Amino acid sequence: MADYDVIVVGAGPGGYVCAIRASQLGLKTAIVDKQWLGGVCLNVGCIPSKSLLDSAHVAHTLRERGEEYGFELEGLKLDYSVAFKRSRAASDRLTKGVGFLMKKNNVDVHMAAAGFKDAKTLTLVDGEGKTSTLTGDNIVVATGARAAMIPGVEADGERVVTYLEAIMADSLPKSVVIVGAGPIGLEFATIWHSYGVEVTLVEMLDRLAPREDPEVGKEMARAFRKRGIKFHVGTKVAGIEVLKTKVKVNVSGEDGEQTLDADQALIAIGWTPNTGGLGLEKAGIKTTERGWVDIDDRMATNVAGVWAIGDVTGKLPLAHVASAMGIVCAERIAGVESVELDYEMMPRGTFSQPQIASFGLTEEQAKERGYEVKIGRFPFQPNGRALAMGENVGWVKMVVDAKYGEILGAHLVGPEVTELLPELTIAHMMELTPAEIARNVHIHPTLSEALMEAAHVAEGTPIHI
Repeated sequence: MADYDVIVVGAGPGGYVCAIRASQLGLKTAIVDKQWLGGVCLNVGCIPSKSLLDSAHVAHTLRERGEEYGFELEGLKLDYSVAFKRSRAASDRLTKGVGFLMKKNNVDVHMAAAGFKDAKTLTLVDGEGKTSTLTGDNIVVATGARAAMIPGVEADGERVVTYLEAIMADSLPKSVVIVGAGPIGLEFATIWHSYGVEVTLVEMLDRLAPREDPEVGKEMARAFRKRGIKFHVGTKVAGIEVLKTKVKVNVSGEDGEQTLDADQALIAIGWTPNTGGLGLEKAGIKTTERGWVDIDDRMATNVAGVWAIGDVTGKLPLAHVASAMGIVCAERIAGVESVELDYEMMPRGTFSQPQIASFGLTEEQAKERGYEVKIGRFPFQPNGRALAMGENVGWVKMVVDAKYGEILGAHLVGPEVTELLPELTIAHMMELTPAEIARNVHIHPTLSEALMEAAHVAEGTPIHI
């Protein structure tokens, strides 16, 4: 008899949620992680970065907008180390909470590195080098991903860093080149620039936020340009030379070849799966050409009883997506009713200033797929709450099927738009149309009124524009 019904390898937002749900369904469950409960997200990702972004927002307000609020600030001093300590406190509190949840849900925790001996057996090596084995009728791989690197470039943790070293630093460089203008690049650019760091972004594709609607990239370019954040798009990094006191980032693109000097370079170009040392081949587990664990809609691999969820699958590297996958996986293992996830319709968020939130198809994608599209757009400029906040940059954009009124996607830039998006994703899930969103009375004055106004526009009945 196996030791467990389910063993989850990896205790991030996908793994620990999967373990909780499996235990709730009556399955004897264990979770294994070599480093920490909560994974990258809670320890060195989502949570501490958002704490730093909140501190950065205050810093930006004090430095750049003090007069607007009637603040007279002479000799203002910003201590980034305090913001760092605050971020670690937030992280520590949540990771302790995960430990509590494991006990509450009767999930056994094994802090060790795990590797497959076969499809039902794991070999564990703890921090002291002691080995043991665990057997499970079902094993869930939830080991996540790590920062991808530019070929020929290595992170030394001082001059060339990844998100990990950046988020664990209690002091800031005077200048930095950020390679990659996706969520991590945009968020760190926001944090560092707010504290007075000279920031230059370099993006190989043709716009900031390259995976978002093209109009989002244009809006972010205007906002960053106004803030004084430099950027080069359509620009490739040819190489990085590390010197004793600085780095030289050699780039080529629309502006020709040039060298960007800075104290530090942050590499934020994407992810690569954490599968090294897992011994997937011993269990016969299939991976894609790029090394991601291959799964079906149930989260099952090609090997019976072996499952995979989260970033290690390469589906969509977001914590909330991993959690959703974890719940589905546990339900499939238990044989109870579940759902099929649509990754294209998953919500996405970037917590830069301004924020970005989106889901579904862009306008271009919808047209390419043959939809007759109508757009519902409303800017934050006339929104009363945005004006009161002094943050009226951006807009709400709904992409709607003109024939049936189905919401195909939404793309938002502006204040707290990550908090607004769920109204639209649940509307899509419940097959509501813009007409119903427009008729839903929203509190005034709130940012959410921009959703209602965009819905009115989509219906051809604009009110405040």
